[in-house]
Amino acid sequence: MKAFTYERATQPAEAAAAAARTANTRFIAGGTNLLDLMKLEIETPAHLIDVNGLGLDRIEETREGGLRIGALVRNTDLAADKRVRKDYAVLSRALLAGASGQLRNRATTAGNLLQRTRCPYFYDTNQPCNKRRPGTGCAALEGFSRHHAIVGTSDACIATHPSDMAVAMRVLDAIVETVQPDGRTRAIPLAELHRLPGTTPHIETTLAPGELITAVTLPEPVGGRHIYRKVRDRASYAFALVSVAAIVQKDGTGRIAAGGIAHKPWRVEAADDALPGGAKAAAAKLLEGARTTEHTAFKLPLVERTIAAVLVDAGAKA
Repeated sequence: MKAFTYERATQPAEAAAAAARTANTRFIAGGTNLLDLMKLEIETPAHLIDVNGLGLDRIEETREGGLRIGALVRNTDLAADKRVRKDYAVLSRALLAGASGQLRNRATTAGNLLQRTRCPYFYDTNQPCNKRRPGTGCAALEGFSRHHAIVGTSDACIATHPSDMAVAMRVLDAIVETVQPDGRTRAIPLAELHRLPGTTPHIETTLAPGELITAVTLPEPVGGRHIYRKVRDRASYAFALVSVAAIVQKDGTGRIAAGGIAHKPWRVEAADDALPGGAKAAAAKLLEGARTTEHTAFKLPLVERTIAAVLVDAGAKA
């Protein structure tokens, strides 16, 4: 691990301003992803700003009937919150499907959204990776790619976003609140937070330099069956090959989002519209334009089968 300087921030705007003043700065809270990357020298920040003292660790009800989740709310606390379990069950279930209990005790809401890919070629510093070192190439394109993306990909990158929580928040139409270095705040729909790789896969979000996530807001609850189904190579502590977050009504209408198949939580409105027609129709819309490798072709039928299982769980037409 390379040497770095460190400071603790006491106000969100102060933290953002400090990040803008010092080049190559990272925010640190739980550190469950960042510290691993620093040990491998994939991330080599010159300065760390500890944001644990910002008081962003509360879950509050909004005037609109939703919930405002502080950026520093731990995954364990969010999954266990009675309001989340009652009204946003898909989120609680997605959180419990991710990582281990020990990691959930430390991981934060904002950190979960911003965690970096688990592509093995990204982690192997002997391999070319446009996400780690722009312009060097993508080893996954010709390598073993079982865990890689099939939609929204580019010739520069086929990595996936690893978060379970983000997939559930995408199906819930979450809004991300931030503060910028000049003190201004903004609200970013989660659909617009993560970028597709294009020719710049190293630029992963639409956040500006120094911009700090302060909260995630959920709109008022949506009724129906809340389901999160995750398909993985082993029963626990594994990232999704395919996951589906869904809210399904008794008449078969609803909304779905998928993980394990794209550079960001993947939701297509046309797939929501097609859901009453069954899993095949919804999967066709969700996967429109898919590009597979010899190792990821299995994900096409797996997505359909996972949606079918979700619909069966919901008591709707599969």
